[in-house]
Amino acid sequence: MYREPVASRMSDDHHAGDHDHDDHQSGEDGRVTSPMQDFSMGQVTTGVLVLAVGLAVTFGLPLILA
Repeated sequence: MYREPVASRMSDDHHAGDHDHDDHQSGEDGRVTSPMQDFSMGQVTTGVLVLAVGLAVTFGLPLILA
């Protein structure tokens, strides 16, 4: 006898009770996304220096060797 396959309901896969994951709405401010964090001038200077070295290696070195 042929039976049509029945899709399981979402509630069949999820059980009520304790979960093994963190609650995202816990209200803790321990972790903040980067755009929301302040940064110092020292960090800006480091970023500019890394950018300058990267651009020198990427474009300057091939131009010198060509």
